[in-house]
Amino acid sequence: MGNWQKVYSSTMEHQAEIVMGVLQDRGLHPIVVNKRDRLYNNFGDYEVLVSPDEVLQALKIIEDDIVFR
Repeated sequence: MGNWQKVYSSTMEHQAEIVMGVLQDRGLHPIVVNKRDRLYNNFGDYEVLVSPDEVLQALKIIEDDIVFR
């Protein structure tokens, strides 16, 4: 996981999970990493990571196809 790149982050777990699901549906292999503080649970983010060869494709999909309102 050391070479993986962050393509999305959010304080809301469900948004990170949605991004992960959309990327999976497009044939990518993302993971969600919980970087939230365990004690207070109000600091940090949920990060979506992909391998370096999938970064550009993932960013394009996120930019073009995912909107949270």
